[in-house]
Amino acid sequence: MSGRHPPLTTHRRLGRGAVLRRGLSASYRAVEMGEGEPHLIRDELGAAGAASARGPGRALLCLVHITDLQLADVQSPARFEFLNARLADPRYADIVPVQRPQEALTVHAVDATIRTLDAVRGPATGLPLQLAVTTGDAIDNAQWNELQAFLALFDGGPVSPDSGGPDYEGVQGLDWPGDIFWRPDGAGPGGPDFFRREYGFPHHPGLLQRALREFSATGLGLPWLSCFGNHEALNQGVGIQTPGLAAALSGDRKPAGLPEDFDHDGALKLFTTHPEAFMAGPSRRVTPDPSREPISRRDFVDAHFRAGSRPFGHGFAEPNRQDGTAYYAYDTLAVRFIALDTNCLAGGAAGCLDREQARWLEARLGEVHSAHRGPDGSEVRTGHDDRLVVLFSHHGTGTLDNTRGAHEGPGGEPLLGAAALLDLLHRFPNVVLWLNGHTHTNTVRPHRDPVSPQHGFWEVTTCAIVDWPCQTRVVEILDHGEYLSIVTTMVDHDTPPVPVSLESTDDLASLHRELAANVPWAAATLAGTASDRNVELRVIPPFPLERLSAG
Repeated sequence: MSGRHPPLTTHRRLGRGAVLRRGLSASYRAVEMGEGEPHLIRDELGAAGAASARGPGRALLCLVHITDLQLADVQSPARFEFLNARLADPRYADIVPVQRPQEALTVHAVDATIRTLDAVRGPATGLPLQLAVTTGDAIDNAQWNELQAFLALFDGGPVSPDSGGPDYEGVQGLDWPGDIFWRPDGAGPGGPDFFRREYGFPHHPGLLQRALREFSATGLGLPWLSCFGNHEALNQGVGIQTPGLAAALSGDRKPAGLPEDFDHDGALKLFTTHPEAFMAGPSRRVTPDPSREPISRRDFVDAHFRAGSRPFGHGFAEPNRQDGTAYYAYDTLAVRFIALDTNCLAGGAAGCLDREQARWLEARLGEVHSAHRGPDGSEVRTGHDDRLVVLFSHHGTGTLDNTRGAHEGPGGEPLLGAAALLDLLHRFPNVVLWLNGHTHTNTVRPHRDPVSPQHGFWEVTTCAIVDWPCQTRVVEILDHGEYLSIVTTMVDHDTPPVPVSLESTDDLASLHRELAANVPWAAATLAGTASDRNVELRVIPPFPLERLSAG
C-alpha cells in the first residue's frame, strides 16, 4: 500500500490512459490518474433549504458499500466458460459472460480494497468508517470453497484461491482447447488468443501460479453486514442446484464445449432448470476437489457465525439459522438497516420478493415509525420511536422482475414486483436510502412518494469490485436541520495505477484493475455518469432529527 491518504475519487480519478499495445479491434491502455470529481448536489426530491447549507451538518453515520466481488473458483468443473464464444448470440445474453480475463486476480483486488478501507475517512464528516454493508454476489458459483475465501478475506485468515491439483487446470491454460480465453503465459497451439490478438492483452508468464498462491488476509477492521445474492444461490447466478450439478462440482470432468446437437434456442431455459446438461459435450479430466461442494442458503448463513466475527453472524441472527431465511434487521443508534433476500431459488438471475418476506418487512418498518400510512391510506400511529431506515439487498427496482416460481411461496401467493415493493416502502417515510448491486453499474435514482410528494428516498446502486472501475462507495448521512444529506464518494483500492513486478498482492490487484479496464464488453458504461458517483443526495427529514443520537 502507498501509505498516502486513501484514494478518494474527489482527489483524483482513474481512467484509461496511454496505449500500451494495439490489437486488431482495439488498443490495450494503461490506467492513469486524472483530476478528481467533486460532489454534485442532487435535489430531485425537493428538500427544503437545499440552496444553501449552513455549516458542515451533524454526522449521523459513515459507512462503506461493497458489492459484487464474484470470487470464483477459476478451475471449477461446473463453470461453463466456453459459452463466452456465444457472446454475440442474443439467445445467450442472460448467461454470458461466464469468464473474465481478470478473475483469477479478483481475490487480490478484494484484499487490497479491504486494506484500503481501514484507512478511509468520510470526506463530508471526517469520520472513520463505522460499518461496511455488502449487497451480495460475494462469490461466483455457489461453492463452499468460494464462500470460505470470502469469509477469510473479510474476517481475516488464510486465503486459498487454488483448488483441485497442484497445477492450474482451467481455461486460461496453454493446453485448453479454443482461443476465446486470455492466456497470460503466451500463445497456445493455435497461436495468440482472442484477447491478445484483438485487444492487445499482455504477456505475463507464471501469472496464474502467483495469483493462486495461498496468502494471509488481515480482514476488515470494522463491523460488516452480509447479504445473499443470486451467485450465492445459483450456478453462475442463473441455474438451480440439481443433484447432477452437485455431483459434477466435486467430480473429475470439466466441460470444454457444447454437444453438436445442442438446442441453442432453448439455452436459457435449460441453463436455468438443468444446468448439468451443459456438461454433456466434450470435456477434460481435472483433479476432483470435495471443497467445491454446492452451498444452500442455510449453509451461506450458517458460515457467517464464526468466532471473532463482528457483529456475530454479520447481521444474520438465530431466526435465520432456524428458518433458513436470509433477511434481517440490524440497528445502530440513528439507523435501522434492513437486509432483504431478493433471490429466486427457482432459477434466473433477476430478483423477486415473496409475500411472507413483505409482511416481515412491513412489521420491521412499523417498529421504527411513530406514524406511517396504512394500506388504505389512513394514518397509523404506533407509539414507537422514529429511526431512519436504510434498506439493502442484492437486486434493485430495475431487476425485481423474476416470475419463476411465482406461486411456489407460502400459500402459493404471488411474488411482489418492484412497483408493489415501492408502494409498500412509500407508506413508511423514514426510509431514506436503498443500497443494492447486481447490475455492476453505478446508478443513483430518486423515488418520490406519489401520494405524499414531500417524502421519498434514494436508490443507490454501486459498481462491482470484479469489473471496472473496481470501486467501493463511502456513504455518509448528515443532519442539516432543514434537510438530510446523504453524501456518496467512490473509492479506489490504494495500489499503483500501473503494476510493477507482479510479485506482490498490490501489483496483482493493480493488474486486475488494468485488465478490467480493457475488457471490451463492459468497461465503457459500468462507471455510470458523474451524477451516479460523487453526489450529495438531499431529503426532507421525515421527522425532527434532533431526536436521533449520532453513530
